[in-house]
Amino acid sequence: MEALPKDLEVNEKSPESKDLLPSQTASSLCISSRSESVWTPTPRSNWEIYRKPIVIMSVGGAVLLFGVVITCLAYTLNLGDKSLQVLKMTGPAFLSLGLMMLVCGLVWVPIIRKKQKQRQKSVFFQSLKSFFLNR
Repeated sequence: MEALPKDLEVNEKSPESKDLLPSQTASSLCISSRSESVWTPTPRSNWEIYRKPIVIMSVGGAVLLFGVVITCLAYTLNLGDKSLQVLKMTGPAFLSLGLMMLVCGLVWVPIIRKKQKQRQKSVFFQSLKSFFLNR
């Protein structure tokens, strides 16, 4: 086992020194960051870019359709009072939840497009900057 340098030795008398850890370098922080795509610009397919909004819109549309069906059944079928009350409460709840998810997905798509355009402009200006600075 390697011996620690004198700078990194922990003094047994001070409890604060036990909590201190050697600081991480910037490169190790970048590796562990969640936004790795910022540092490694790899081209992504349209499915990778728009996957989450498509899933949200699909689930929202399905829940909206389910709410429409339950609401229609509640007003067209002759059921008992208790089940009719449950259908009349859950139908509009599913309807509003599905509509909310559908709208969130629809709003998400233009936001992603705007970010893609900004990222393309940023890459363009970075290349111009490096071109002029390297001369």
